[in-house]
Amino acid sequence: MAIQLTIKALSDPIRRNILEYLKRGRLSAGEIVEKFNISGAGISKHLAVLKEAGLIRDSKQGKYIYYELNTSVLEEVLLWLTAIKGDKND
Repeated sequence: MAIQLTIKALSDPIRRNILEYLKRGRLSAGEIVEKFNISGAGISKHLAVLKEAGLIRDSKQGKYIYYELNTSVLEEVLLWLTAIKGDKND
């Protein structure tokens, strides 16, 4: 896991909001753009960062690209953070 990419991706509030929307289910790029007051190109850049970090995956269906959460990366991050936190009895 490239934790640096994950932390960078999670550092931006727009990208965190995109993840919040995607936790409800997959969305097309157009559906994601509609939820924000920024350009499609701006959302595309945010989606690219999330995808590079492995937090989302995409699939093409017809002329649309759909995005969904990749929960395995989120689980790895949570496990890493839990290990860093350690046991209170240590």
